[in-house]
Amino acid sequence: MPLNERDRIEILMMIGVGDRMRTQQEVCRLFHEMHPDREPVSQSTVSRIERKYRELGHVRDAPRQGRPKINENVQQDVILSALENPHCTVRQVSRDLNIGKSSVSNIFKKVKYHPYRVRLIHELAEDDFDRRTEFCEYMMDHNNQNNGFIANILFSDEATFFLNGHVNRQNTRYWSQENPHWMQIHTQHPQKVNVWAVLPNDLSDSLYHVKIPAQRPAVQII
Repeated sequence: MPLNERDRIEILMMIGVGDRMRTQQEVCRLFHEMHPDREPVSQSTVSRIERKYRELGHVRDAPRQGRPKINENVQQDVILSALENPHCTVRQVSRDLNIGKSSVSNIFKKVKYHPYRVRLIHELAEDDFDRRTEFCEYMMDHNNQNNGFIANILFSDEATFFLNGHVNRQNTRYWSQENPHWMQIHTQHPQKVNVWAVLPNDLSDSLYHVKIPAQRPAVQII
């Protein structure tokens, strides 16, 4: 929920004056302790409120007339939001800073921040390497004995659909200028549906069933 004028005044009081001023991190922690049922405020929000009070003498919302001008201070607030929470969304930053989503996207693009998306990869166990070597030797041996062996293989693939929407790659992002190589373990869930499909070379030919070693999946950002 966006901060109202009363919340902003409360944050100013938490900042303090003179020798009793708190840091932005301390203000964020104190505000969260006093309002545990609300969404925590970020350091960029505290900085914006303090700067607005010093420049204008108040923390009221200014009447909006047309498209607001994006200055360097707003750009710094957007970048600071991504640094504090790399998983933030454009919609969330737009709501917190009270600027348009297109402006947030343009700022991210200007500073070369890219929303890295998750990619599902396979986690290899200790014995998987030996099993892969055995599989390659098996394939090479049968291909040497039968020249048409490769053409008669039944290639297959499958997709898993989680009933609880687990690991939604479309909604998972990591804003950064460089690849963070962020990894998260993705375990199997009992409530899921597997869709399996095959693509044979020729249904009239004899088909071989080749079983690929089972592997445990993980999640990684690329």
